[in-house]
Amino acid sequence: MLGNIKFIGELGKLDLIHESILHKCIKTLLEKKKRVQLKDMGEDLECLCQIMRTVGPRLDHERAKSLMDQYFARMCSLMLSKELPARIRFLLQDTVELREHRWVPRKAFLDNGPKTINQIRQDAVKDLGVFIPAPMAQGMRSDFFLEGPFMPPRMKMDRDPLGGLADMFGQMPGSGIGTGPGVIQDRFSPTMGRHRPNQLFNGHGGHIMPPTQSQFGEMGGKFMKSQISLRPAQSFLMNKNQVPKLQPQITMIPPSAQPPRTQTPPLGQTPQLGLKTNPPLIQEKPAKTSKKPPPSKEELLKLTETVVTEYLNSGNSNEAVNGVREMRAPKHFLPEMLSKVIILSLDRSDEDKEKASSLISLLKQEGIATSDNFMQAFLNVLDQCPKLEVDIPLVKSYLAQFAARAIISELVSISELAQPLESGTHFPLFLLCLQQLAKLQDREWLTELFQQSKVNMQKMLPEIDQNKDRMLEILEGKGLSFLFPLLKLEKELLKQIKLDPSPQTIYKWIKDNISPKLHVDKGFVNILMTSFLQYISSEVNPPSDETDSSSAPSKEQLEQEKQLLLSFKPVMQKFLHDHVDLQVSALYALQVHCYNSNFPKGMLLRFFVHFYDMEIIEEEAFLAWKEDITQEFPGKGKALFQVNQWLTWLETAEEEESEEEAD
Repeated sequence: MLGNIKFIGELGKLDLIHESILHKCIKTLLEKKKRVQLKDMGEDLECLCQIMRTVGPRLDHERAKSLMDQYFARMCSLMLSKELPARIRFLLQDTVELREHRWVPRKAFLDNGPKTINQIRQDAVKDLGVFIPAPMAQGMRSDFFLEGPFMPPRMKMDRDPLGGLADMFGQMPGSGIGTGPGVIQDRFSPTMGRHRPNQLFNGHGGHIMPPTQSQFGEMGGKFMKSQISLRPAQSFLMNKNQVPKLQPQITMIPPSAQPPRTQTPPLGQTPQLGLKTNPPLIQEKPAKTSKKPPPSKEELLKLTETVVTEYLNSGNSNEAVNGVREMRAPKHFLPEMLSKVIILSLDRSDEDKEKASSLISLLKQEGIATSDNFMQAFLNVLDQCPKLEVDIPLVKSYLAQFAARAIISELVSISELAQPLESGTHFPLFLLCLQQLAKLQDREWLTELFQQSKVNMQKMLPEIDQNKDRMLEILEGKGLSFLFPLLKLEKELLKQIKLDPSPQTIYKWIKDNISPKLHVDKGFVNILMTSFLQYISSEVNPPSDETDSSSAPSKEQLEQEKQLLLSFKPVMQKFLHDHVDLQVSALYALQVHCYNSNFPKGMLLRFFVHFYDMEIIEEEAFLAWKEDITQEFPGKGKALFQVNQWLTWLETAEEEESEEEAD
């Protein structure tokens, strides 16, 4: 699977796969599978990290920022889970940090390929602060000049311990005793130039040249003693052609820089090294400023507990905010810290819970925490509810208070809170939150806010309860039926019409039971028209009647249908007159009614004609219904097929009428 993900990632990096497909892959890898424990998601999360490292920079742009934030918020929460293996958690942490550093990888990712010798030399200059000269010309070897009777033992002794390192770096200052920072303190090595055979002989006679005066001055003898290798090679000890111990150090001088010949210094005198007049300087690296390591998770939680406890006792919010700011907590630890704030106040008074909510809101205002951090913290505490309920039985009610105050302070919205609680997750927490909002604010405020959120209340219930009747029953039990006044109207209006179908009684009941604000609501008009149509159908074709509904109705039935519709005309006109948009809603109610009845032959056309002749629906509304395209109401295609000819006639008649008025 990992290989396939790498392949998909490489294709995505080359823009050969659309971004939507990459997002689908990421969502599939990130989502929690049914009947799969978190500890078994390791392979999926490893693949997720791989595809994020490959195509993350491409997907992380402004238009997809909210999606990427959600992905990484989920990854941060998984990163803190103890159920996952440590390797997977570190992979997630590396990926999160990679995005925090704007997708710029660490040096390890950049330098993992093979290096040339020139690159190694440059790294040595950068890291060790020493200059390593370029290698000698190709084809020239130093072994010929550094072996044999004319090779001073001191040079052979210094050469062998370095082995392959000397061959790689050539002449290396400070390498007489070994490598590492301990030998860099000596500025120059007495073995300088030992790999340059053209310095040992001049270009003509091949005679050994004496050394010249160098820049070492008086420290020459001491310098050479400090550089003697403590472990000479066996070839040095076994060499038959040994030179006396006090033989002066021989240096190799190129012909171009050959000095005049001088006498060999007396035996025992410290020789001078023949070096270039301007030797490379050793660059000392500036001392690194020691940075204080960031606090660990355990330290942060202890500090958070201290700050919150002091805040709940003193009530000084400024000190609490400054205390959290001074922690300099990494972003991925903030949800854990906010969870600690919530948990610490759960078993305290309502006043302390309100203080904790205020602290979280202040942290958001100061830019320390975000809405996503709060939601992660809130969900983390919800996951701990089974354990918390042992000591705090009303923990869900207390958490509902936190959520309600977060919505009031605009820390989160109702839709953001509803998303992770769909399908009855942690039921009835969402309804408890709505109860707290109604208690802290008022019903009208909550009704308006809920309608703006576009939350589907049926989806917030357990799957077994996701129907209108059961939803109304649950809402009435929680005292929240005021959020759906039309739902109650739909149930009660048809009952009232059957009880007394007179238009005066129906209109009075609507005025007494339905808010005037809803009189111009499309949902109200839809329910009103549906109730009238259901009543007419039940009277014309009673359920006990065995007449085939697919057969054409009799003349008596058609007349009865017309008279019943005519009796409801005053009520319909009262709510539909001069409101074309509401008239279109009435036509959609008729369309759905016919759809639910399997489109009885001629029914839709008959009602269209009745609505037109009785002046319940205007021409403009009929034509608007024809042109309107929506998937909200089923059966539009079949309905158009049945009335299209009549609508064409209506459109033509309206044009002719307009022309006559113009003349």
